[in-house]
Amino acid sequence: MSEIQISTPRDAFELLLAGNQRFVTGTSEHPNQDAARRAETAPSQQPFAVLFGCSDSRLAAEIIFDRGLGDLFVVRTAGHVMGPEVLGSIEFGVEVLGCPLVVILGHDSCGAVGAACAALEDGMTPAGYVRDVVERVTPSVLAARAAGRIEPDEVLAEHVRHTADLLLDRSRVLADKVAAGRTAVVGLRYRLADGTAELVASRGLEAAGMSAS
Repeated sequence: MSEIQISTPRDAFELLLAGNQRFVTGTSEHPNQDAARRAETAPSQQPFAVLFGCSDSRLAAEIIFDRGLGDLFVVRTAGHVMGPEVLGSIEFGVEVLGCPLVVILGHDSCGAVGAACAALEDGMTPAGYVRDVVERVTPSVLAARAAGRIEPDEVLAEHVRHTADLLLDRSRVLADKVAAGRTAVVGLRYRLADGTAELVASRGLEAAGMSAS
């Protein structure tokens, strides 16, 4: 397949959702995964979206969105928590590679979210650097509880929304591009059992007729 021509955040979002729908229905096309695509992308890359997701082994982006080589610029950490390296990687995808869409991908049964909830309940936090991950998720759990959202799916959605807002708050590069309508940030909640990706946060797609809280 030839290089994808994507000009707007909405185009990128619709292409991503179309791939997820194929994955859910068992009709994946596995585009851009052959030797020709490998040779085509060897000199340079032009991904159409940055995907910032959880490191969970069941969240392989190119599989669940039915994409291939050179399509997605993927950044992953446990619980999709961010630090300078993550922010720099996302800004690289947007500023240098020109991606018009940034996707935050959370999922149900997330161990990091579950650990943060447990830490608040029993006061026990994990050892080592896992503790740092849990502490970065904790503000999302507290915000969810303050809003009366206590169900696991509600807490996860709050964490995805919090991540979107935190990303725009910390990255002037990304915030400026979203304000100019050149890039959008969306948050998706992925369900492990059926493979669906549901929109739970949208920053910059509202003008395209797509919105989430």
